[in-house]
Amino acid sequence: MNRRILLNCDMGESFGAWKMGDDALAMPLVDQANLACGFHAADPLTMQRTVELAVRHGVRIGAHPSYPDLVGFGRRHVDCSPQEVTALVLYQLGALEAFCRAAGTQVAYVKPHGALYNDMVRDDALLAAVLDACALYRKGLPLMVLALADNRRELEFADAADVPLMFEAFADRAYLADGQLAPRRLSDAVHKEPQRILDQALAIAQGEPFADIDGKPLQLCADSLCVHGDNAESLAVLRRLRALLDAA
Repeated sequence: MNRRILLNCDMGESFGAWKMGDDALAMPLVDQANLACGFHAADPLTMQRTVELAVRHGVRIGAHPSYPDLVGFGRRHVDCSPQEVTALVLYQLGALEAFCRAAGTQVAYVKPHGALYNDMVRDDALLAAVLDACALYRKGLPLMVLALADNRRELEFADAADVPLMFEAFADRAYLADGQLAPRRLSDAVHKEPQRILDQALAIAQGEPFADIDGKPLQLCADSLCVHGDNAESLAVLRRLRALLDAA
């Protein structure tokens, strides 16, 4: 098994009295926490508490910026110019960094959320805009992007911007043949069965093929593996996967 693959989870996505996920139980099981920055979820107190929780467990903190879309949880495309995208990513990075500094740490990487994350796969200008935000914010700040069947495009853009990349795969999402995520509007876009999630996670961790949404083999090379915190089966899968990875 690949010892170097990391586990990450989207966290800090509660908002006021509305709760999303169980961060307190999930945090000890992951290596990286992608923390909402207020545009798709989270409020200042949630951000502060989740940063402190990550620091307590020695988990690397990633900024999880999105389009300004609280009502749609950041999963809807918002028509922003590249300049606006650079600015909104910098804005959210700065907000999260304030809580990180107060807790004696810093933002370790950037992983865009939802529609912005998916739009970067298709829109060169938006990918360049997010890379610009990383480069402007801090030299060497990595950007986490989707591991595809072919990531030459992302590598070329990142090299031009002098931004390191981390490639991410998903344990609980169905894939299209090219490695893009199956749209959530499809009924089988999100895996629900714990064993299926675990099997896909282990295949990715081991660098082995797994079935795409059409049942055809797909193989991805990933640095980090995401299990969504808003999936009801996340904790059970994370516990089993953490144990398997640690035992390898």
